[in-house]
Formats: sequence, C-alpha cells, structure tokens
Amino acid sequence: MPNNNHVGPSSSDGYHTPHSAPLSPERRKAMHQVIIASAIGNFVEWFDFAVYGFLATIIAQHFFPPGEPALALLQTFAVFAVSFALRPIGGLFFGKLGDRIGRKKVLAITILLMAGATALIGVLPTYGAIGLMAPLLLALARCIQGFSAGGEYAGACTYVLEHSPTHQKARYGSLIPVSTFMAFAAAATLTLLLGAVMSDSAMQSWGWRIPFLVAAPLGLVGLYMRLHLEESPAFKTLQKAPETPHATVSETVKMHGGTIVCLSAFISATALSFYMFTTYLVTYMQVAGEASITTALLASLGALVFSGLLCPVIGRLSDRIGRRNTIRGACLSLMVAVFPAYYLAGSGELWLAMLGASLLAVGAVTCGVVTAVLMAEQFPTRVRYTASALCYNVAYTIFGGTAPLIATWLIDLTGHSLAPAFYLIAIAVLALVGGSRLPESAHRALDDNEAGWHDRPAAGKQAATAMSS
Repeated sequence: MPNNNHVGPSSSDGYHTPHSAPLSPERRKAMHQVIIASAIGNFVEWFDFAVYGFLATIIAQHFFPPGEPALALLQTFAVFAVSFALRPIGGLFFGKLGDRIGRKKVLAITILLMAGATALIGVLPTYGAIGLMAPLLLALARCIQGFSAGGEYAGACTYVLEHSPTHQKARYGSLIPVSTFMAFAAAATLTLLLGAVMSDSAMQSWGWRIPFLVAAPLGLVGLYMRLHLEESPAFKTLQKAPETPHATVSETVKMHGGTIVCLSAFISATALSFYMFTTYLVTYMQVAGEASITTALLASLGALVFSGLLCPVIGRLSDRIGRRNTIRGACLSLMVAVFPAYYLAGSGELWLAMLGASLLAVGAVTCGVVTAVLMAEQFPTRVRYTASALCYNVAYTIFGGTAPLIATWLIDLTGHSLAPAFYLIAIAVLALVGGSRLPESAHRALDDNEAGWHDRPAAGKQAATAMSS
C-alpha cells in the first residue's frame, strides 16, 4: 500500500516512524468532543464495577439473608460474576448492531442502559424490606449492566479510533483507558471520603447508595453528548459503498478467526493484569501485608492516578515504535515486574505498597493502551465492532472476572502468597506468543477498502513490511 508519510529508519519489523501533521483547531476540538463523549460511558461502566467491589461487604449485609456473613459475601461476588458472563453476549449483540446501524446509536443505547442499571442499585429495597426479591433485583440490575457493558468498551474504542488521524491512533485511543483508571480512582476516592465524613451507622444505612446514584447524572451528560456527535468517518464511508452486505457472526469468525484467536490471547494478559492491579492487589495488601483498608485503598489510589497519567505517554510511544514492539514491551514488563510488585505490595507500608502497585501498573497500562488501538486496527470496518467486542469480552470474562478467585485459590492450594505471580507470567507468555503473530498495524488507515483486509496473523515481518512499503 503506498504511503509517502513513512520516513526515517525502519525496525526489524519493517516499522517506520512517520511524520504526524498537527490537527487543525477545528479538528482538534471535534476530537476532544468525541473522546469526552466516549470516555464518560466507559467511566460509568468501570466506576460501577469498582464501587460494587469496594462496597461488597455492605451490599452483602443489605441484600442477602443475615446470620452468615461469609456466605452473604460469597453470594455478593457470585452476582458480580454473573455480569461478566453476560458481557460476551452483550458484545456480540451490540457489536453486530453497531456494524449494522452505526457506532453512535449503539453507544447511546449502552450508556443509557449502564447508567440506569447502576443507579437502580442505589434505590433498590433491601432484603429486610422485600426478602428474596432484593437479591433477585440486584442480580437483574447487574445483568443489565454486564450486558450493556459488553458493547461499551469495544464500541468506544472503535468510535474514537475511527475519528483519529492514521498516525496518531494510539495517542488518542489511549485516552479511553485513562477513563478506566480514573473511574477506579474516583470510586476509591469517593469510598474513602464517605467513610471519613459519615458515621458507620449512616454509611451502613444510606451512605452506600450515593456512589451508585452518581451514575445517573453522569450517564445523562454522556447520553446528551453522544446524541449530538456525528457518526465516525469510517462507518460513513462504509455506508456509501454500494451493496455492502452485513457480516454475520459466523462469517466474521470464519474470515478473521486467526486474528480473533491471536488478539484474544494478547487481551488475556490485559484482562488479568488489569484486575490483579486494580482489584485483587487491594485484597493482597490486606491479607499478605496486613495493611489496613485505608492504607490499601490509598496505595491503590496513588497507583491508579499514576496509571491515568501514564496512558497518553504509552500511546505516543506506541505510535512511534509500532504495535508489535509495544506488545513485547508490555508482556516483558509484566514478567519482570510482577515479583518485586507483589513483594512490595505485601510489605504493609503505604509508600512501598504504592510503589509495588505502580510497578505492576506499567505493564497493565501498556497492555491496556495497545489493546484499545489493536481492536480497531486489526479488523475491517464492516466487522470491526463485532470482532473487537468478541475478542475483548471473551478474554475479560475468562481471565478478568476470574482473576481474584484464581489468585485466592492458588495461594490456598500452594500455601505461597506469590503464587498468583506465576499465573500472571504464564498468561503474559501466552499473550506474547499471540500478540507477536499479529501484523504491524500502526499505519493502517481504518477506512481502507474492505477488499484489502484479510486474516493474516501469521504473516509476520512480511505483512508488516508490505504495509509500510
């Protein structure tokens, strides 16, 4: 494919560092609007997941039969897991819908459903008021949230990247993961503040509802912004093509099965490292390091803010060095950092624990940023939403939703607190193998002619060189 923008020395993958012309003020303003509108929905999604985890003990007391706290907490996390089971179904449903009617319309639906389901949890009657209907309604709200979330992240990334300049896709796409880490940071901050300014009785009685109700105004703002944006350029180009048939799920898997498998293998490390860093490590600090909940949350909060600031840096770097080099760096970072990260996180000291979490964050952030852009770059416009949602949600369901459970089980099985580190290394190796088989895609224009796309994850250097020549 001809490209006159590639200059400078090439790497062993055939990757060239391009010139990137600055955006006009009008285009930059439009990009900012697209990013903010996309990020708000993603923020609501992950804010809900974080708040639910942070307030799990209180939720267990309110929505399940009293007398057995351990069983109630287990049931609370079972409801949490149910939402993950529905993510692949939601991903296929909204992905196919997004490839048919457009990204903008589907993202308006997903944010409305997510914000509504999250706010619903904040007003649900408790077990003491309506008995068994309370956990059933809680499970229903989580199912709606999980189903809609299945189409949210992949759709938001697709929408942003289809608006982004070809040689700055990771730069702008990295701002979606920023909203993810900031959602967890906001949830941790709000939980800490509520615990500081409210009495235990007030927090137990009604204060726990506040974080869930925050989703309602955020969702309405996001809905308003999304409804007033234009459809992505790539999808509008596809709509103008004569007699473009809509791909079925089976056709998508048949035509792009190799890419789906390889990308899913890489996203497995993204999912596992993300949940180990954002969710499990808080528990690990308290169990292995005997840190207080306040110390653990503060250490996690510092690492989350660091992660949000790191995302744009990784995005710019990925645009310069290419996706395959970023993949290698992400996987190697996880392998090298995981043991010192767990060792420091288990120290029980605030600053050492924060440093340990930040070490693990480097690999997790790099995985997250390159995943956001790979999901759009590796598939043609006609199937992009469907294929990327399938890869993302299956990997997150298998490796993300089970991360705390498997980490706890491994420690119990082996008696060694560092057992989860070996699990992360094994998945990082899998991700490295799968990610290395994906062709270099940093220079791939997302509105390319559909005929130029085909499944070629094993093409290696030849594919990357052909693209940049």
